Amino acid sequence: MEKTEPLIIVQDVTLAYGRNIILHDLAFTINRGDIFIVMGESGGGKSTVLRSMVGLLQPVKGQILYDGRSFWSVGPEEQKGIMRKFGILYQSGALWSSLTLAENVALPLQQYTHLGPGQINEIVSLKLSLVGLAGFEEYYPSEISGGMKKRAGLARAIALDPEILFFDEPSAGLDPISAHLLDELIIEMRNSLGATVVVVTHELASIFAIGNNSVFLDAATKTMIAAGDPRRLLTESKDPKVINFLTRGEGYREGREVEING
Repeated sequence: MEKTEPLIIVQDVTLAYGRNIILHDLAFTINRGDIFIVMGESGGGKSTVLRSMVGLLQPVKGQILYDGRSFWSVGPEEQKGIMRKFGILYQSGALWSSLTLAENVALPLQQYTHLGPGQINEIVSLKLSLVGLAGFEEYYPSEISGGMKKRAGLARAIALDPEILFFDEPSAGLDPISAHLLDELIIEMRNSLGATVVVVTHELASIFAIGNNSVFLDAATKTMIAAGDPRRLLTESKDPKVINFLTRGEGYREGREVEING
């Protein structure tokens, strides 16, 4: 049996915007090396959880621990130190349209390291190569496809060799083939970088293809109603909301195939 090592612990967290409570009583653990899925229907607060985990929204109650340190209890400098371990791929890729792909990937290296231009150029070429974009350094975001923009965004997210990678709806707007290739790339990044991955998604094919741990958020009760390996939830959960969510269309069949063959 594999040894699990907790990396991120969410303890009794409540999230709100002003007086509007979005989620309450969140409690789950993300182990080192997990590909952890934050899932649920639209309006369930998935992106709000991600915002809190990356340091953009302070919980009104509870703690988020990274390697045993409570992010919202330490000072600004220690918070910055924790955040330096993060890599984030936003839903749109969030590339600067006026910069080439190489210039986009170079930004975090220029801002957070003391490397010279030659060293930065080498790292940029390596990261773009890792995501299958070798030779596209001088292209602008407007000159490439949606899937390529996501991969360029990923190259920038891994520029500083992060310990934790966060993805916000990575498959949104992609055709099935591009989405599948991105799923494979996420697994490859986890394996090659030794990173822990947190993915916000409602895409069943991705959930079953990459996730080994998860939390299910329920919009009606504004809390989590399930946690664990999505394949295990598919076969063992008794909650009708969880079962209905996990048995939609093609993703359900793919999940069953993984369960049967895996």
